[in-house]
Amino acid sequence: MGRFRSLALGMLIISGMAVSAWADDDQVFFAVVSDVPKDKMRISARVLQDGASADIKLIPSEAVVSNPVWRTLEVCHALKIEGTKIGDGLKVMSARVLDASMLPMGLQGFAGDCLIKKAVEIAPLAE
Repeated sequence: MGRFRSLALGMLIISGMAVSAWADDDQVFFAVVSDVPKDKMRISARVLQDGASADIKLIPSEAVVSNPVWRTLEVCHALKIEGTKIGDGLKVMSARVLDASMLPMGLQGFAGDCLIKKAVEIAPLAE
């Protein structure tokens, strides 16, 4: 019985290392959708990474494309993203919509400007 426990513990440790190594590939990013999303497979956004923001295309994984949050994205939506940086954008593995006040300071100004611009452009159409 002792040998079985040792073997089971060894397998758990090894599988834990494999899962940890795989999970380390995904990073956390914060983003604000910068343009009206026309193509849900490539969404323009201002993304904060390592304290600097840049305009990057968000490319969803298969699991994210079917997510209702992703299908209803609009301009100025704030997002917390888990994903990996790829050559032509950011591969999104999961996304959550946030309130703009929950964004890091590096994106709050951009989100505020975006919301004001959206209000000025849409408000006259509501009359």
